[in-house]
Amino acid sequence: MVRMAKISLVARLVTVSAVAALVLATSAAAAEPTRVAKARADKLAGLKAAFADKGVPWPAKEILVRAFKKDGALELWAGDGKSPLSLIKSWPVCASSGALGPKRRQGDLQVPEGVYRLDKLNPVSSYHLSLHVDYPNRADRAAGKREGIRNLGGDIMVHGECVTIGCIPIENDPIEELYLAILDAGLRPPIHIFPARVDEGGLATLVSSASDASVRELWGDLAQVQWAFDRDRRVPRVEVDAAGRYVIK
Repeated sequence: MVRMAKISLVARLVTVSAVAALVLATSAAAAEPTRVAKARADKLAGLKAAFADKGVPWPAKEILVRAFKKDGALELWAGDGKSPLSLIKSWPVCASSGALGPKRRQGDLQVPEGVYRLDKLNPVSSYHLSLHVDYPNRADRAAGKREGIRNLGGDIMVHGECVTIGCIPIENDPIEELYLAILDAGLRPPIHIFPARVDEGGLATLVSSASDASVRELWGDLAQVQWAFDRDRRVPRVEVDAAGRYVIK
């Protein structure tokens, strides 16, 4: 009788635990912001299939986002944290602002160029969903100091819709996919923003179009970052030296 009572108690506890877990899961889903919940319902199955097709687990253990301004492209690379990364998705950047060259001051309408992180997620953005780029970084601040610029600007995002005054818009369907990939991974991944996708000949042509020596220097440094990743599909370790230049370690 005692044994049966114990079994009954264990069964009840298991049932209570299962119900509690279901309630917690349901509450978590209910608490998810409306746009994110809808994106999850609409996009998650297809996104998981795209990851599986490349042999990448969901959620990813490692993510890299790359943007190429002249080419008007944004790439999502992901991996298991051990193997080289795979290209999961590439989307067009649907609107542009400014010209080739880095962002240097508030109101210049420039999209930054450099090595950054997507450090904040905004589920209630004025542009559907958005991912914040941590501009200005140490390299930008060094350039601002060198040029005597105090207000470098900020609030640079990768976002939905198709308007920009210095951000990277990719429309609503793509931002939903990118947002979910980063949200579910629990990462604040690097984003590398390049003036253009270049080989050595392309870099020479690009550099020759810039009159500013510091911009030519920056483009050369960023080309090394691009090529380092292209070579082995592993995110290079990039630091900013005392002069404010990107250096691969």
